Amino acid sequence: MEFKDLKVNKAKRTKKVRVGRGTGSGMGKTSAKGFKGQKARSGGAKAPWFEGGQQRLVQRLPKVGFNNIFATKWQIINLTILDEKFDSGAVVNKAVLLEKNLIKSKSKLLKVLGNGDIKKPLNVTADKFSTGAAEKIKNAGGKAELVK
Repeated sequence: MEFKDLKVNKAKRTKKVRVGRGTGSGMGKTSAKGFKGQKARSGGAKAPWFEGGQQRLVQRLPKVGFNNIFATKWQIINLTILDEKFDSGAVVNKAVLLEKNLIKSKSKLLKVLGNGDIKKPLNVTADKFSTGAAEKIKNAGGKAELVK
């Protein structure tokens, strides 16, 4: 590569166009905004959802649904997963489940459901158990303890 092979980047050298500085500049009078109309006014174009004064779509559609901000958020884990991932006699709680990436958050409450069978005795500590899950854990020789 030689000095003569280098090319000048024209985009970097273009000057900023100063609009509204007289008709001789080529960008005078309307200042490249065309003639009148909404987009020529100060404040420019309206918001993307503005429909020219017509009632916008968001306001025409009815409100649907309800989001209860006081609802308790549960993290659910089934017995099949506990049976696969843990050895017999293991202690299962939120910290261990979080470490193994079986739950996403330590702050949400944990509920154990009785989907599937468990054959290993495990000491499970959770915020809530389904009745079937608690029975299956006890029948397998483990403990189902509630968090205080």
